[in-house]
Amino acid sequence: MSVCPSSSMFWSEIAEPVSESGGMPTGMHESTATIPLLRVVASPSVEAVPCVVPKTDEPTVVRSRPRIRPVRGRRPSVFQHGLAQGCAVVEVEGNRSEGYRTVKRAIDIAGAAALLLVFSPILLGVYLVLLITTRGKPIYRQTRLGSGGRPFTMYKFRTMRVDADRRLGEVVNEKDGPIFKNRRDPRVTRLGRLLRVTSLDETPQLVNVLLGEMSLVGPRPPISKEVARYEPWQRRRLSVTPGLTCLWQVSGRSEIGFKEWVRMDLWYVQNQSVATDLWLLLKTPWCVLTGRGAY
Repeated sequence: MSVCPSSSMFWSEIAEPVSESGGMPTGMHESTATIPLLRVVASPSVEAVPCVVPKTDEPTVVRSRPRIRPVRGRRPSVFQHGLAQGCAVVEVEGNRSEGYRTVKRAIDIAGAAALLLVFSPILLGVYLVLLITTRGKPIYRQTRLGSGGRPFTMYKFRTMRVDADRRLGEVVNEKDGPIFKNRRDPRVTRLGRLLRVTSLDETPQLVNVLLGEMSLVGPRPPISKEVARYEPWQRRRLSVTPGLTCLWQVSGRSEIGFKEWVRMDLWYVQNQSVATDLWLLLKTPWCVLTGRGAY
């Protein structure tokens, strides 16, 4: 073994030359093993390393690779940092009058409580069936973004297999923009398809309405990884409290492209009023019965 002298050199670990199977390369003597077979762990300041060389009188020097400074990525924007920290990322807009907010909250509480009471036998039946078919996991909880982009836990009846999140890569996205939709998503169960067509899967969100995290009327709450891909003008849909129904919900739902969906939400932001909310609430039952765009 020949070692090339260097005044600044010191060794941290030297390993023997090995083949892929863990021993010496077939048909090769230790003294003639090629240099790439060495495993050497050296300090960044090492200028030369010991090596096994063929039997010769000429010294051999193997130079260590130059130290490369890692390339730093772009710093996250204030918006992305706020999303990661769970802070408000959008200024609250819409109708901010005290009278409207009071009436809207009263409608939310009365409406959510009445719907829960009327549909309680059906909801209880769905819950019990899912309790059995999902092995004790009938309610799906997911973090969504509410007013201003603040996160909250949204509830819905489970319509997909329990391992649906892990199998996301197996499904092709059929929609444009940051949203993910597939009309024939194989992760959706038979009961889940029925719940989606009838919108019964969304009824647990009436609890979110009672908690003040959602409203009966407002843009549908998105997930943070979708919002991270929004264009700046699209973020304004987060400027009001999200809801169960909205203009998109009564206009075709998943049949509508993402940009048109956002434009509908921004229309609501600019035209938020008691009359607008009542109009959308009155249109919702017929849209739910037809099941248009629900999948």
